[in-house]
Amino acid sequence: MRTWGLVGLLGSGLLGCTHKEVAPPERVESRTGTVELPAPYATDSVLRFSKVVGWPEDKAPVAEGFTVKRFATGLVSPRNLYVTPTGDVLVAEANTELSGVKKLGAKLIGYAASSRVEPSANRITLLRDADHDGVPESRTVFLSGLNQPFGMLVLGDFFYVANTDALWRYPYRPGDTTITGKGEKLLDLPAGGYNNHWTRNLVAHPDGTKIYVTVGSGSNVGEHGLAHEARRATVLEINPDGSGERVYASGLRNPVGLRFAPGSHVLWTAVNERDELGDELVPDYLTHLEEGAFYGWPFSYWGAHVDPRVKEQDPERVKQARVPDVALGAHTASLGLAFGEGTMFPERFRQGAFIGQHGSWNRSKLAGYQVVFVPFANGQPTQPPEPFLTGFIKDADEREVHGRPVGVTFLPDGSLLVADDAGNIVWRVSR
Repeated sequence: MRTWGLVGLLGSGLLGCTHKEVAPPERVESRTGTVELPAPYATDSVLRFSKVVGWPEDKAPVAEGFTVKRFATGLVSPRNLYVTPTGDVLVAEANTELSGVKKLGAKLIGYAASSRVEPSANRITLLRDADHDGVPESRTVFLSGLNQPFGMLVLGDFFYVANTDALWRYPYRPGDTTITGKGEKLLDLPAGGYNNHWTRNLVAHPDGTKIYVTVGSGSNVGEHGLAHEARRATVLEINPDGSGERVYASGLRNPVGLRFAPGSHVLWTAVNERDELGDELVPDYLTHLEEGAFYGWPFSYWGAHVDPRVKEQDPERVKQARVPDVALGAHTASLGLAFGEGTMFPERFRQGAFIGQHGSWNRSKLAGYQVVFVPFANGQPTQPPEPFLTGFIKDADEREVHGRPVGVTFLPDGSLLVADDAGNIVWRVSR
């Protein structure tokens, strides 16, 4: 892999500028239409970070036909959202730890600039909107002293939280505004990771018998050796007490969004694919997960398309690699995932998938920085993603953005909440 000077990277933003002859893109089919896959390095790999300028008081994202208002402000990197069975909103406030930024180089420096990163708050905040008017009356620290928390779950008499290095649970009673009981560590998890792969998400099986945990890769494309990736790039399945761990699905470079489709036992995930193969490789994706299935990383992408950089190739695994369901665009950083709930939104939005795209850094033009919607029918995606919540990009040419959407979830009233971790705001989208 080529090495580039930091001045050149942060000055021009381009890695190389030579003309090259390349084959036309390969057209492959997905559930929602044709996906074009250019050859690796059809364009140079680019570092092009956005610059967060914040939101003026009179500005907000836009969703055509909907009202978008601030639900909560003054947070510190609100990364993920969870609604408890009683309707309280939990906000995981956490971000990349920058203590080792000098060692990690240009990518993390750029990430810090693009996300207005402050020291990680490492807490979960509870917002209560008791009268359901879209304005929380109270805000309390639900749980603090955590280690980059992300996934949250209420199951039975417990509240579960997935730190970057472990899964914990705490005694919980419906309506609790703060956790006072002693926590119990159920499971150690591989800590840290390439770029921003520290997030560990949680979801319970609809029947409550299993919990699923996402663990992103510790590298871009296995460059530290496959031994470094033990229990990584996977969705793990465990019992509610932390026992019985097994790999439910693997070869998922960085699965973050994780949800069961409404009314089904089909698990879906939004996955960040690999970097540094050019502007249009590799598309992030939304896909359903099958027990024991392998989705390609690091050996291949989009099925059997072999990554030329992987030294420890495995042709048999490549043959097993599943083709994802829906392409979400290369380098869009598709992180959040929620399925339409309730009756507030028009019927076409019910049951479909809403995906928070945090936005690109490895592309010549900004991509992502929006929430997209994927229509579903009969439990299957039917059309490519379409923009739903936009306006996060202030000036594409200047790379200025107001914020960056991440976690998404629905309130019991059917309105959509969107966590903007760079703007430090939670937005509410309603009719």
